[in-house]
Amino acid sequence: MLTIIPKVLSQQEVAACRGDLEAADWADGRITAGEQSGAVKRNSQLPEGSPVARKWGDLILDALGAAPLFVSAALPHRTFPPLFNRYAGGQDFGIHIDNAIRPVRGTPVKIRTDLSATLFLAEPDTYDGGELVVETAFGAQTVKLAAGDMVLYPGSSLHKVNPVTRGARIGAFFWVQSMIRNDTDRMLLFDLDQSIQRLAAQQGIDAPEVVRLTGIYHNLVRRWAET
Repeated sequence: MLTIIPKVLSQQEVAACRGDLEAADWADGRITAGEQSGAVKRNSQLPEGSPVARKWGDLILDALGAAPLFVSAALPHRTFPPLFNRYAGGQDFGIHIDNAIRPVRGTPVKIRTDLSATLFLAEPDTYDGGELVVETAFGAQTVKLAAGDMVLYPGSSLHKVNPVTRGARIGAFFWVQSMIRNDTDRMLLFDLDQSIQRLAAQQGIDAPEVVRLTGIYHNLVRRWAET
């Protein structure tokens, strides 16, 4: 399941972030790639220890914590500190799958990559190409979003970034370890939660069916959650 999380960052925040990124020192994007993905990865990336990456990574995580759609879709347990990349001049990232486990640099923490996320930081009309293409059970899905919007998709998906032939595609990317390991279970909980929210808006949060369905939702979370 692909989930679009709109307006994670405001236009003003995107502009401030872009200003900091333009003044930062970029490195070869293969610094965080595994052996297979490193062979097909051509982009630039901020080093994980970059002060700019830490500053804006923390701001992105704070914004996501206040985004109900993200919490509903991801049911996050741990989130990898966001990284930042740039594609220009024909750069791309060939078909690959993300590493299943990501160690957080400088800590003993390791994160299982249940979900992958890309936050777009350049407006789509400022660059050609650069689409994120995710292989799903329903075929390949192509994603190219407005600056400040984010896509969330299963970390088990094959995916690629098409070559950027004009301008620059700039974004943040990271991974989420969900409390719900199984993609299908997580999708069912997301659909149920969204239905409860719509029903509550129509009938009120204290309506008997809303209360009953909310209880079912939380009992399923208790059954499936890993914390």
